[in-house]
Amino acid sequence: MALSSFDVVSTLDRQEADNALNQAAKELRQRYDFKNTGAEIEWRGELNVRLRANSEERAKAALDVFETKLVKRGISLKALEAGDPQQSGKEYLIDCTFSNGLSSEQAKKVGKLIRDEGPKGVKPQIQGDEVRVTSKSRDDLQDTIALLKAADVDFAMQFVNFR
Repeated sequence: MALSSFDVVSTLDRQEADNALNQAAKELRQRYDFKNTGAEIEWRGELNVRLRANSEERAKAALDVFETKLVKRGISLKALEAGDPQQSGKEYLIDCTFSNGLSSEQAKKVGKLIRDEGPKGVKPQIQGDEVRVTSKSRDDLQDTIALLKAADVDFAMQFVNFR
């Protein structure tokens, strides 16, 4: 019998994140409570976003709008790390960073969780920034996915390449 497998990854769907950012920017331009406040949101590199507003409260409200749009687009907020508002001249800035890929500590945590609490025949294997999970039984793999979804971890996980 052939082995079945899937990969545990932590990737950012850049297109969905870009759509969420564009929707948030449009809302910041059109919403009445953001008119004439200088509230803006923009990409600052591949995985960095900067929010800008004329007060600390407006900057936090703009972050809330962006987070709402991310959730609606199916991006976990665990992938977003937002800093505190910092004053820069007359405006406040919030720098946000998206995480992409599992760190070695996160991969080890996933592997340990699968070994300790997962079904017996399931074997995790760390491969760079992802974890390949193999088993003879597809049912065991589905149980493992359910276990990982229910686990309380501080990073976003996706499950790909189920074969």
